[in-house]
Amino acid sequence: MNLLVAQAQTIEAPEIDYGAIAPLLVVLGAACISVLLEALLPKHQRWAVQLVLTLVTLVGATGALILYATSERPEQGVATLAGAIAVDSPSLFLWATLLVLGFGSVLLMADRSVEPGGAFVAQAAIRPGTIQDRAQATKTGMQTEIFPLTLFALGGMMTFVASNDLLTMFIALEVLSLPLYLLCGLARRRRLLSQEAAVKYFLLGAFASAFFLYGVALLYGYAGSVKLSAIATAAGGTDRSDTLLFAGFGLLVVGLLFKAAVGPFHAWTPDVYQGAPTPVTAFMAACTKVAAFGGILRVLTVAFENTQWEWRGVLYGVAVVSMVIGAVLGLTQTDVKRMIAYSSVAHAGFLLIGSIALTPEGDAPGVSATMFYLLAYGFTTIAAFGIVSLVRNSDGEATHLSQWAGLAKRSPIVAGVFTFLLLALAGIPLTSGFIGKFVVFSAAIDAGLTPLVVIALVASAVAAFFYLRVIVLMYFSDPAPDGPTVTVPGAFTTIAITLGAVVTLVLGLWPTFVLDWAGTGTFLS
Repeated sequence: MNLLVAQAQTIEAPEIDYGAIAPLLVVLGAACISVLLEALLPKHQRWAVQLVLTLVTLVGATGALILYATSERPEQGVATLAGAIAVDSPSLFLWATLLVLGFGSVLLMADRSVEPGGAFVAQAAIRPGTIQDRAQATKTGMQTEIFPLTLFALGGMMTFVASNDLLTMFIALEVLSLPLYLLCGLARRRRLLSQEAAVKYFLLGAFASAFFLYGVALLYGYAGSVKLSAIATAAGGTDRSDTLLFAGFGLLVVGLLFKAAVGPFHAWTPDVYQGAPTPVTAFMAACTKVAAFGGILRVLTVAFENTQWEWRGVLYGVAVVSMVIGAVLGLTQTDVKRMIAYSSVAHAGFLLIGSIALTPEGDAPGVSATMFYLLAYGFTTIAAFGIVSLVRNSDGEATHLSQWAGLAKRSPIVAGVFTFLLLALAGIPLTSGFIGKFVVFSAAIDAGLTPLVVIALVASAVAAFFYLRVIVLMYFSDPAPDGPTVTVPGAFTTIAITLGAVVTLVLGLWPTFVLDWAGTGTFLS
């Protein structure tokens, strides 16, 4: 008994830097409060209260982040919560990116004017295809659980990019994934398609999580720890067999590449993008990709930098496959949302190029370039999906390409904004997409990946064709007499689209500030 008391007295609580993790605490704390409000408030009050709470949370978390980033803090960053969370310069940049992209996504989710009642089902328990289901589609209510689910997903993403050990990263992966599985199945219209997307995402996500966790187990067996720094130390010099190291690395990376929608681990992407409510698709396309590549950057540069010559060739091939799949299969798509899905697979290949751009001296020029690309791509994608939600017929969104014929004659402004966003995705100069590709490809050349950059340029040229095909269709085709209409966007959708388009333009003309911020520091090791 005395021995147990003595042991208990020697256990000290871990030091917690509350200022460093304040943005994370604000988001997760507000998510818990949001759940309580969902249970306690009358149904007619929930939407307004939940929306205000969510937006105030995102603004407050951003304020806390700015306050900490501008205060006196260790230049190399801090590890807190017993070393589980690393708050360094890349973490702060990725947190800021997630918060601003999350703000735009929430605005799209909250809009109830584009689709009367909102894009989300009024009563999720109703069986799809029934009379009750058709009746709920005409109601003005919506499932307000989307707000706490979004906050939990965002909190998981913020934890994921700052995780300093693999076990924390796995828990964060589940926290960000489970709400997304639910959100994908809550579309007001085409509910069977939406629920099919949710089931596919859940099943494939479960497999990917299993790969990730098995990889964590093997790496723990190799290094005796799940901390990224301990794995790096063990990989730098040990008498243990490298079989565990590279088997664990391979399984771990499969889980990460799945979440980032990198080909050939992209099978879920087209179906989920098409079936999920469009605001959720925008949220996943922007924020989930930021979280996934933030995790990939940290794992590769902190834990596996010493072994880059062993795994670099494998990820080199994966990047090529992803770019080819995205560019070639994107040409065959007849649905706008599926086309953007394959576009995201191609962009994931470009981002992976920046992630593996490590020099023999240990420098990582691709880290800042990749983070800039994530920010630029996220804003462009949110605005693009906001435009997609405006083109509608009696069944909801008109996403078949044939229905977009002559759109410029029906709504020149909407067609013009969408054209600008497509050109940004294609990487045309004077857009953020051009700057993003330029800095990533430059970093890859500095790291000796010139052949990979040549392949990426060819893939970019091929992918530009299906963007230009939509532009030609909108401007040089006659609209069908019974074609879709362009809905006048509400205030929330207007703000989201305007914010995305303006940032896309500004980062294309004056990217220096963001590039400088992205390059201010390295990952804490």
